Amino acid sequence: MSQLLARKSIDKLIAESEQPEHRLKKTLGPWSLTALGIGAIIGSGIFVLTGTAAAGEHFEIPSLLHAQVLDLITNFLQHGTTSGALMHGRPAAGPAIALSFILVAIACSFAGLCYAELASMIPIAGSAYTYSYATLGEIFAWIIGWDLILEYAVSNVAVAVGFGGYLKAQLAAFGLNIPDRWSTSIFAGGQLTGAYFNVPAFLVVMVLTVLLVRGVRESAEANNVMVVIKIGAIFTFLVVGGMMVRPANWHPFAPAGFAGVVTGGAIIFFTYIGFDSVSTAAEEAQTPQRDIPFGIIASLIVCTVLYVGVALVLLGMMRYTTFVSAPGNAAADAPVAYALKTLGASRAWQSIIIIGALMGMLSSLLVFQYGQTRIWFAMSRDRLFPRIFSAVHPRFKTPHWSTWIAGLLVGIPAGIVDIGDAADLSNIGTLFAFVLVSLGVIFLRRTQPDRPRAFRVPLVPLFPIISVVLCGGLMTGLTVITWLRFVIWLAIGLVIYFLYSRRHSEFAKPRP
Repeated sequence: MSQLLARKSIDKLIAESEQPEHRLKKTLGPWSLTALGIGAIIGSGIFVLTGTAAAGEHFEIPSLLHAQVLDLITNFLQHGTTSGALMHGRPAAGPAIALSFILVAIACSFAGLCYAELASMIPIAGSAYTYSYATLGEIFAWIIGWDLILEYAVSNVAVAVGFGGYLKAQLAAFGLNIPDRWSTSIFAGGQLTGAYFNVPAFLVVMVLTVLLVRGVRESAEANNVMVVIKIGAIFTFLVVGGMMVRPANWHPFAPAGFAGVVTGGAIIFFTYIGFDSVSTAAEEAQTPQRDIPFGIIASLIVCTVLYVGVALVLLGMMRYTTFVSAPGNAAADAPVAYALKTLGASRAWQSIIIIGALMGMLSSLLVFQYGQTRIWFAMSRDRLFPRIFSAVHPRFKTPHWSTWIAGLLVGIPAGIVDIGDAADLSNIGTLFAFVLVSLGVIFLRRTQPDRPRAFRVPLVPLFPIISVVLCGGLMTGLTVITWLRFVIWLAIGLVIYFLYSRRHSEFAKPRP
């Protein structure tokens, strides 16, 4: 039991990061870190999800496994049965979805402040894993590390498959057709598709893997370019779409009142996930105590402004009811592209939006692949993973084995299976990490109150407790099947911990 709750000294963590065989190159400045956050937060969702969230949702859930946990609890407490949870819907937010983006940004900022404080104290690769090792103990560190591996891997498999499909569709528009057998996942929806392999999804992951092996500076520069292109596409939409706005479409502004604003926030909350990836780069930041908090907070502010701007322009161009989810409704599948095409925007402007969406997916893939390898690197350096994962390339100063293995473990599944709704696993994993990081701030304030903090969360423990409550509440909004998959993944991780990691940890009792 003493080993399970053993905490690693912050000073020891910092000292180990300076050892030559494990030292990473410090090349990232504040703006590169901000770009990492923007690259992770803003994917193609800004061009897709805004319309769906504004129009609301209504559908029949086929089983209790696909019902939200909160719906089940509420129905059981009110009616003594869970049958009411089989019908699930969300009222329309309308143009007030812009307020939803602001409210969600405020909610995320509580967790972001907690990450900023711990990152300024513990400027080490590993993010929530390392913070948990220093504050809560080895078993919590292992659980959150294993959880983050799932978060990054599942998210990237889903994004890689989406990128492959999007790229295929755009090439087809120019007469370049990739055969379905070589551009579709072998399994989709639990059934065979007849395809051989999804080559575009695999190739995009491997190209980014080569870039990540070459160096963090090169990867950051590529991400900077993609972020600039992506933001350029968003500004293009704001200008072109702004000239097509009809103020009458903003009325009624909140058709379902505050309830619509709140439920709209539940839909779009996960578009903000990704700012935590900035903290994984702490060990490669030039001045982490100052630059990591700046990168986290600045990326949240920039993304909020862009999200609000796109929401107001899109829903001023067309009424929110246009984007109601329905089979075959192109407006719901790609609301920004649909609005521009329907209102007569030139082909050139539409192409810029398509390029922006592709860059959004690419930058998300790059940042999450980067974050995943740094988690493996940190766990290996602590001897909870085999030492090969913390090997640093003598020339490029990157954890090259971790990077190649992570690339294959994402690229090959992306070529084989379309994971569909299993992507919700990345959401529950992220929220769980937010909870532990927030608790870590409270714990360190009590155990090490005098330790220097370049950045301090105000009103502790109030702000971290608010973060825990908000993140825990959002976890209950996920489906039963997502919770079951999450518990199974953690159970597998605990088996590995007790069979391997516990025996190799520096806190393990020496064997005769």
